Amino acid sequence: QVHLVESGGGLVQAGGSLRLSCAASGRIFSMNYMSWYRQGSEKERELVAVISSGGSTYYTDSVKGRFTISRDNAKNTLYLQMNSLKPEDTAMYYCAYRASDQRLPSSWGQGIQVTVSS
Repeated sequence: QVHLVESGGGLVQAGGSLRLSCAASGRIFSMNYMSWYRQGSEKERELVAVISSGGSTYYTDSVKGRFTISRDNAKNTLYLQMNSLKPEDTAMYYCAYRASDQRLPSSWGQGIQVTVSS
């Protein structure tokens, strides 16, 4: 089991920046994928970005060019740098972990709120 704890959320004005962190602990396989998901009010949870243990990344179209996912494998920490934030980025953000042989995340963080005011 992998334990995930997010930090760094908060309230920011439109156009501002925030950096989310996710500290992972427990049984972490060397080959894995870590992701950020988000869920806005009355919306379904959506995948925001993914990064493999080798550094390959994927972003959903709405955040391309504004968000950057990264990881520090030595510290078992995942990051999401969010720039040029928009009110529609307001959501609860979750980090997730899955080993490379799993199809879906097996561990989730508790979530952290990001609110962007207009």
